[in-house]
Amino acid sequence: MENIILGGGCFWCTEAIFNSLKGIQEAIPGYSGGTTVNPSYNEVCTGKTGHAEVVKITYDPETITTEQILEIFFRTHDPTSLNRQGADVGTQYRSIIIYTNENQKRAALEIISEMEKEKVYEKPIVTSVENFRNFYPAEEYHRRYFEKNPEHGYCRFVIAPKMEKLRKLHSENMKNIR
Repeated sequence: MENIILGGGCFWCTEAIFNSLKGIQEAIPGYSGGTTVNPSYNEVCTGKTGHAEVVKITYDPETITTEQILEIFFRTHDPTSLNRQGADVGTQYRSIIIYTNENQKRAALEIISEMEKEKVYEKPIVTSVENFRNFYPAEEYHRRYFEKNPEHGYCRFVIAPKMEKLRKLHSENMKNIR
């Protein structure tokens, strides 16, 4: 098993996407990339901790590769939007890849380079690629938020469309869940 940490805006979205994929043992929402030790959600929301909302993904690289994970990551958020995703604004919503080994770093830099060369996006990719320093799990009520709250407005109007896009693009990689 390997771990990679990804931030693509609100961690509720990122967690829902990756928990639905084959080869993912778990995706845990949390905070990473900052300096405050064991921050709370309220502290991270101030933007003063330096942390991003992220998901720590534990995966089996023989079932789903790092490259597949990164491809899905880039297709399910806007990596050209600096410190925001849709209505979520602030450094805590930045696009970030936190690698735990050199293969992940190489894969991240290569996919970004390829997308830039192929002009996949009209604007430059602003996703940062950083070495692992810390990860602090989010409070329990954030875990499996989409699964527990499918009728919540944010879930219906933000997460559900991302899940539908994932089904259309990567149905072969998805677990048999709703």
